[in-house]
Amino acid sequence: MKFFGRKKPMSALDSLRGAGWKCASCDLTHKGMFHLASFAPDFWEGPEEYEPNGAIRFDGDFLSEDFCVVGGEHFFVRCVFDIPVHGLAEKFGFGVWSTLSRANFQIYLDGFDEGTYANLGPWTGWFSNRLAPFGDTLNQPCWVHPQLARQRPVITLGNEEHDLASAQARGITPERVLELYAAYGHVVS
Repeated sequence: MKFFGRKKPMSALDSLRGAGWKCASCDLTHKGMFHLASFAPDFWEGPEEYEPNGAIRFDGDFLSEDFCVVGGEHFFVRCVFDIPVHGLAEKFGFGVWSTLSRANFQIYLDGFDEGTYANLGPWTGWFSNRLAPFGDTLNQPCWVHPQLARQRPVITLGNEEHDLASAQARGITPERVLELYAAYGHVVS
């Protein structure tokens, strides 16, 4: 469509529906909405490489794509924080980490391969990443909801007044999603 002799700029909603947009930072063409993810809990001070899930150990430090142990005392699981997006059926997600008690961490491990759990939670935890565009998120109390069929747990914040909890409850605009992408280095060009 022409817009006074020029092509009409693509809306944020169209960009997220799959029309595609070129990233000014990574020079890739992104099609549709994609999730952002934290590599590890913010408390992780080890190397930036994953070990296999099956190599998990409880002494010292361990990091895989799904589990983290720090100092043999602090236990983390990778989760998804879903945020509805106005005008889209699909939700935007942040891959983040949460603490679990050792007992709940063990329950999660025991059911991980089959995707079933003796106790489906929700379990209490502490949000273990900073998501700068939403204020101070580190160490916010949260609920970890295990999912069946090997899906990553879903997180909800315990503090319903926090900006991030508000976004999860009310949703965000497609323009806000593009702002979040830009904050994490993916700029629409």
